[in-house]
Amino acid sequence: MESVWLFGYGSLLWRPGFEHGERVRGFVRGYTRRFWQGSVDHRGTPDNPGRVVTLVEAAGEECWGVVYRIDGQSIAAVLSQLDEREQGGYRRVNIPFVAKDRTHSGELTAVAYFAGPDNPNYLGPASMDSIAGQVRACSGPSGHNVEYVLRLAEALMELNVADEHVFDLANRVADPDGETHD
Repeated sequence: MESVWLFGYGSLLWRPGFEHGERVRGFVRGYTRRFWQGSVDHRGTPDNPGRVVTLVEAAGEECWGVVYRIDGQSIAAVLSQLDEREQGGYRRVNIPFVAKDRTHSGELTAVAYFAGPDNPNYLGPASMDSIAGQVRACSGPSGHNVEYVLRLAEALMELNVADEHVFDLANRVADPDGETHD
């Protein structure tokens, strides 16, 4: 295999953690990004799970993000590293990605990490106030859950991507005086 494209829609947007070739902006059709996945290993603990994003099927929606090109001999090592990083209920799937960038345009197949309702850490939908309260109360080995939300919102703004769910949650978890949690 010469190269693989890897779709980032959550923490991979700002912290891929692996060497890659190109980074291309675009979207997947029929999905939206939601804070419906529990994090017991990164942004929370088994006793107090944080909330991180997963893809949720949604007809007519588009979930914007980026794909990274992983080349040749790096593929197995990068996928193994991500399998470990995303072990908290995510599984690797192939998904059609629509590239919308200066360097690429059109559809390609990308690898994505997807956490569906059939995994033990899936938390599912809740009110935004409930999600915000949970996020404010959680921290894990990778840092405070608030940081994850705010970094995701920043990364989407840098990509010029509007995501009402993420931005609403980011506004709810930010301190009233504009400071953020560490």
